[in-house]
Amino acid sequence: MNIKFDEVDKLLCIQITEEIDHHTTEKLRRKMDYEITRFMPREVVFDFSKVSFMDSAGIGLLIGRYKLAKLLGGTTKIVNSSRAVKKMLEMSGVVRIIPVEEDEKVG
Repeated sequence: MNIKFDEVDKLLCIQITEEIDHHTTEKLRRKMDYEITRFMPREVVFDFSKVSFMDSAGIGLLIGRYKLAKLLGGTTKIVNSSRAVKKMLEMSGVVRIIPVEEDEKVG
């Protein structure tokens, strides 16, 4: 489980590798919250190109980071999600809150 942060000109790209589930979300939450509050980005981009699985705990993680970024005056979006992850985002209604875009080059 790896997480990579790239910050350029008030854009924070968060790239997660492997799975987002109830075993990993607490560690991810702490790291993400720290980086979001440290950089106070205008936009947070979640790059899911290397995420192989996400469960409902991952949905909660995304909504929480969306709320934090919004509180600090920023926006969020999700890019490069797999078909399975995108389906989870659609079924949960996350796509109505956080924009999901395809094949974006980030970081």
